[in-house]
Amino acid sequence: MSAVAEAKAARLPAWSLFGAVLSAAGLPIYIYAPKFYADNFGISLALLGGVLFVLRLFDVVQDPVLGWVSERLGRMRGIAVWGAGLLLAGSMYGLFAVEPPINAVWWFGLMITGLFTAFSFLTINFYAEGVTKAGAMNDGHTRLAAWRETGALLGVCLAAVAPSVLEPVVDAPFAIFAVSFCLFVLAALIYMTPEWTGGGKQEPTPIREILGDVTAKRLLILALFNATPLAVSSTLFLFYVESRLGAPGWEGPLLVLFFLAAALSAPFWVRLSDRIGPKRALLSAMGLAIAAFACVLTLGEGDVWIFALICVASGATIGADLTLLPAMFARRMAQVSPNGGQGFGLWSLVSKFTLAFAAAILLPILQLAGFTSGVADNPDTALQALTLLYALVPCLLKLVAMGLLALTPLED
Repeated sequence: MSAVAEAKAARLPAWSLFGAVLSAAGLPIYIYAPKFYADNFGISLALLGGVLFVLRLFDVVQDPVLGWVSERLGRMRGIAVWGAGLLLAGSMYGLFAVEPPINAVWWFGLMITGLFTAFSFLTINFYAEGVTKAGAMNDGHTRLAAWRETGALLGVCLAAVAPSVLEPVVDAPFAIFAVSFCLFVLAALIYMTPEWTGGGKQEPTPIREILGDVTAKRLLILALFNATPLAVSSTLFLFYVESRLGAPGWEGPLLVLFFLAAALSAPFWVRLSDRIGPKRALLSAMGLAIAAFACVLTLGEGDVWIFALICVASGATIGADLTLLPAMFARRMAQVSPNGGQGFGLWSLVSKFTLAFAAAILLPILQLAGFTSGVADNPDTALQALTLLYALVPCLLKLVAMGLLALTPLED
């Protein structure tokens, strides 16, 4: 039987589709939502950043609780996932396709809360169920991660570029995007339904035991520093292309290059990891990311083609970040917490905290520097601040991540 036939028999494409839905609801929302509400409803960047940061503080309590609930669902997990999936779709529709019936700031906060609560719950259950799924397969963690994370990368690609691609051809691109996303969620829920087993009969693992495991704790800290550069660049990407490069209309094509490079590079990083080990593969990706971000510091208005090459290089490094680290953590959870809920609650919290850092810290700094979204003549000091935040901050964070990785015996 061929590898593709085996994957179909194991229903791995369902995992790809569900991973695509989750990734489409995560990172792309931080790319578009702040700018969408700033441009359409006149909300300041500082206020939007403050709202996002407050909501992430709520996640500090919420995500571990959702992990606790996940571990105790058992056979009810499939029903709970359907409920969360419908909440995810409804929140996305309300965020982008509904004129706020109340104050736009409050509406933004309510829709983001619903969207990311559902996102967290679905992510936790998806990865926790994956531990059980992988345990029943030969070389399960690597095979499942390859299908799951490749689907996730493709979902990020589609969601990140869709509004920019739709904008020139339809009157309400974000509304069309939201409706399409709802249909996407429904298809994923139906296709994934037979996969929810409830995680078997493993006993729930207290969160203190997970945090007491040295390797799991190091992986969480490493994920925090390694993922924050992507959160920073994603949050500022639209502002950078429009105002610093002076290239409005290029956002969509450049995002396509970035995320397509990420998706296409994923199999390469998996093979490289098999050959030289995950630690060396990740260090290689981090070094390439730092070089790419450093080149951005030299760019100015009109340097679109050079930036396009940088998007390809930096996007390729994301394939390693989003493929290797989740697989490592899932493999560790199989040993420490077979039920997985609490561990992936922490993983979800770390992932969202990186986005909160970007929104809550960088957007107010950008506003204080005199930057205004959608304005053609921002002062030079504001554009310089935008460049430093977009490129220098990720360089520094990646250097910290490289140091942590070098000191962490992951192979052990």
